[in-house]
Amino acid sequence: MFQWLRQLGARKAKGATTPRGRLLVVRGKYDAAQTTPENRRHWANADHLSADAAMGADVRRVLRSRARYEVANNSYAKGIVLTLANYVVGTGPRLQMLTEDAEANRLIEQEFMRWARAVSLAHKLRTMRIAQCESGECFGLLTSNPRIAAPVQLDLRLIEADQVSTPFGVLPPEERAVDGIVFDGFGNPIAYYVLRRHPGDQRAWRAGPDDYNLMPVESVVHLFRAERPAQSRGIPEVTSSLSLFATLRRYTLAVLGAAEQAALPSGVIYTDAPADAESAAVEPMDTVEMDRGTWMTMPYGWKIGQVKAEQPTTVYGDFKHEVINEIARCLNMPFNIAAGNSSGYNYASGRLDHQAFFKAIRVDQNFLGDMVLDRLLKAWLDEAVLIEGYLPQWLRQLGIDLPHQWFWDGFEHVDPQKEAGAQATRLQSNTTTLAAEYAKAGLDWESELHQRARELALMRELGLTTQTPTPQAAPNEANRQEDEDDVTEDVDARALA
Repeated sequence: MFQWLRQLGARKAKGATTPRGRLLVVRGKYDAAQTTPENRRHWANADHLSADAAMGADVRRVLRSRARYEVANNSYAKGIVLTLANYVVGTGPRLQMLTEDAEANRLIEQEFMRWARAVSLAHKLRTMRIAQCESGECFGLLTSNPRIAAPVQLDLRLIEADQVSTPFGVLPPEERAVDGIVFDGFGNPIAYYVLRRHPGDQRAWRAGPDDYNLMPVESVVHLFRAERPAQSRGIPEVTSSLSLFATLRRYTLAVLGAAEQAALPSGVIYTDAPADAESAAVEPMDTVEMDRGTWMTMPYGWKIGQVKAEQPTTVYGDFKHEVINEIARCLNMPFNIAAGNSSGYNYASGRLDHQAFFKAIRVDQNFLGDMVLDRLLKAWLDEAVLIEGYLPQWLRQLGIDLPHQWFWDGFEHVDPQKEAGAQATRLQSNTTTLAAEYAKAGLDWESELHQRARELALMRELGLTTQTPTPQAAPNEANRQEDEDDVTEDVDARALA
């Protein structure tokens, strides 16, 4: 094949033709690849930089500072970031062990959750998710903390991305580092340079060239989302919407300023006389005080009126709606959640928009489990096996890998009755399992069934009824459409009110 291509190139260079007399020319053309006077300025900043070069330390520093500023000063940005963290982490993950030893499973689950509460794991995970959104990444150091009220003294200490940086002049030439992260020849991170103080700390100016710690990869948790191959550091997830946040705030303040300026004067005194006319009793640009609730007369040729307020315009709400919708799109968040307003939604459109959002939430939860929780469980087990009599003897081996899974908070359904009916139908048709249905609610099916059995036993002992209500079957398509129309009418009525 390569010989044929070489011959083809030689013939093209000599102007060779095919047996039919046509010149062998292969061409491909894309309009988006053409540079024209119309699109030259639009594509002026497009480059061919690698991921790490395009996201250099200076670029990420600027993006982090601007994203943090918007989140701190823009209520929509603050609400979007907090809502995302609350949806992803919720009240925190729950561990379920899947070994053959039920007693060992129960003990590990109980003790790990005890440790998680002692170190405020759920709160730290929410902080990490917020940092990933507004700063692009977050680092956690696995350290020992003797003040933790649990047998295992492991702790997760969070640091900002600014604190992981390569100190000037400390790397040997043969080492490869990307702004604080040292990689081996295969592209695996092997160590992290962690500054002992945040660069923005008031005491950081006293830091010398040796004011850092070189942390091994086993002691560092790095949470970020790689959007390009070979990307080593993260950028804020709201980067593409930072200019929109600024636009939204500027427009809101401009509308408010125009409305205030129109509302400040109580009235305007004006005349039809020319500007060079003889001066009358009222001078131009003078202010006249008027008593409340009284009538007054004006000099000859002068009239009194009010400034007509032109702001906000009728498209003010529509403009803010579109901007917020575009902002939230980069986070896969529907408009009603980003804006905290579902007045224009009906039942069907609300569920449709939430499906994509909930899918993104499940992806985030799975990513948190792989990158953070599994690392924490492994480190916790490595320390727990060293404590005499704490875990069963067969578990006491370093580096043990035990089957497990993580449960997160479930999502509340808009119509619980419809969901219960659909759930009953799935169970009756054997298209789902109790484990799957309980997992959707963030619950452990074995624990819930044991709890339900204890409740039923106590109810029988007390002579209470134990009849289990049967959920109604899922409505057919016609009834479902009627219900959705009713919901739509209710929403429209509330909007009009």
